[in-house]
Amino acid sequence: MKKILVIGSGGREHALCYKFKQSKHVSHVFVAPGNSGMSDVATMVNLDVLDFEGLVDFVKEHAIDLTFVGPELPLTKGIVDYFKKHNLRIFGPDAYCAQLEGSKVFSKHLMEQFHIPTAKFECFYEFEAAIDSLKKQTFPIVIKADGLANGKGVIIAQDYQEAYQTIEDMMKHDKFASSGHKLVIEEFLEGQEFSLLAFVHERTIIPMQLAQDYKKVYDGNLGLNTGGMGSYTPCDYISKEVYQQAVDQIVKPIVYGLSSLNHPYTGILYAGCMLTKHGVKTIEYNVRFGDPETEVLLLALESDLYEVVDSVLNKQEYSLQWSNQYYVGIVMASLGYPEALKIGGRIDGLEKVHTPLFHMGSKKVDHQFFNDKGRVLFVTGSGDTLKEASRNAYQEVSKIKGEYLFYRTDIAKDI
Repeated sequence: MKKILVIGSGGREHALCYKFKQSKHVSHVFVAPGNSGMSDVATMVNLDVLDFEGLVDFVKEHAIDLTFVGPELPLTKGIVDYFKKHNLRIFGPDAYCAQLEGSKVFSKHLMEQFHIPTAKFECFYEFEAAIDSLKKQTFPIVIKADGLANGKGVIIAQDYQEAYQTIEDMMKHDKFASSGHKLVIEEFLEGQEFSLLAFVHERTIIPMQLAQDYKKVYDGNLGLNTGGMGSYTPCDYISKEVYQQAVDQIVKPIVYGLSSLNHPYTGILYAGCMLTKHGVKTIEYNVRFGDPETEVLLLALESDLYEVVDSVLNKQEYSLQWSNQYYVGIVMASLGYPEALKIGGRIDGLEKVHTPLFHMGSKKVDHQFFNDKGRVLFVTGSGDTLKEASRNAYQEVSKIKGEYLFYRTDIAKDI
C-alpha cells in the first residue's frame, strides 16, 4: 500500500486528497500544509510549500511513495528539480517547463515557435514602449502580467484610458510586484472558452474530459477576474471534433515541442482554450490542476487516481473512465474578494451538506469554522443533466450560513 503527500492548502488539494484516499492502492494521504477542513481525508503536515528541504526530509522519514504538487508557486520555484536531486518520485513539471505558467512571455514565444494557434501578441519590457503601442491598437485589448498573479493578472481594457491605467499600475505602481514589470498585450478573442487538462509524462499524454470555469466575480460574467467562482463538467457544447482539434493543435505540440528542446514535461498540463470563428485558440497554459476545475473533474473521474498517475509515470497508456453524471461546483467567497477581504466571520450549517464539500480557505477554531481567505468553500452537486446538477449544488449552498460569504447565482444555469 502506498503513502501519498499532496502539496498545497486549497480546495484543489482537498479534492486531490479526497480522491487519493479512495484509491485501493493508497494506505495514507498526507497534505502539506493543508487546511483544517481536510482532516477527514488527510493528515496535515505543518510545512510550507516552499520549504523544499523540510518536505524532502518528511518524504524520506515517512517513506512517501508519491508526492503530488497542487499549486503553481512551488513548481515555478523548482520543487520538482529539488526532489529529483534526491531521487524522489514527484508528479509535476520542472522549473523550466513551469515557466509555461510562470511567464506569459516565455509561454507566448513557445506557442509561436511551435505554431500553436493563439491570439496575436506583443511583449513589452518598458513602460514607454507599451504605452506607445496603444496608439495602433483596436480596442478592446487584453493585457497580461508576465508572472504569477493568483489568476488576477489578466485585464481586458475597453479603451485607451483603461489600458494606460492598467499598464501604469503593473509596470510603474507594482500592482503585481515584479510579475507585472514585463507584460503581454494581445488581441481580444471572442468565442466559447473551455479547459482541457491532461496527465503528461514526456511523450505520454492522457487527456481528460472538458471542464468550464467562471472567472468573473459577479453574475453575468461581470466584475474583476478571480481564481474562479464555479465550474462544471462535462461541456456538451464542445463537439468531439473540436475536442480532438484542441488535443492535436494545443496539447500535443507543446508537449512534443518541450521534448524536442530536451525539457520533457511531466505533470498536469492545463490548456485554457477558446473556440473562435477562426478555430480553436490557446488562451493560456497552466502547469497544474485548475482550481476550481479539479474539484468537479475528480468527482466525475471514476478511475483510480493513483493508478492513472502511476501509469503515466511508467509511460503506459491508460483509458480514463468517467461518470455519465454532470457535476457542478460553486465557490463561496469572502466579501470583498478579489480585493480587500472581510474575513473572520462564522460559517454554520456545514454538517447539513450532503454532497462533497471542499475547503478552499476556511479556518477552524474550537470546532467552529470561519472564513479566512478569498475563496472559502466549494460546494458541489451532480445530476443527470447540467441543470439538475446546478440545482442540486445550489440546494446545498442554501444550507450554509456565512456572515461574510457571497457566491454567484448563475453557475451552469443558462447553458
